[in-house]
Amino acid sequence: MFKPSVSLTVDNASAILEAGLRAIAAGQATIDLSEVATVDSSAVATLLAWQRAAKAAGRTLDFGTLPANLQSLAELYGVTPLLNAQILATSRHH
Repeated sequence: MFKPSVSLTVDNASAILEAGLRAIAAGQATIDLSEVATVDSSAVATLLAWQRAAKAAGRTLDFGTLPANLQSLAELYGVTPLLNAQILATSRHH
């Protein structure tokens, strides 16, 4: 099972994107991001591309609980609802 590790930034986003797309095409329905510690906006774009690929294949893709830094970026860009991810309750600003 494909599971990104440690870093998802502009430096490696293309390779990770392709690996994730291959996993989705092979039927993987969950991508575990729990080990991802370093992110930038490329990570958000990668997750959105994976969601589009899964949707195009007629499937749902789940990311589980996003790491806090990735969750913050998704919230900043207003795309959290598009990611089908769990949000840590402690970070909600309600």
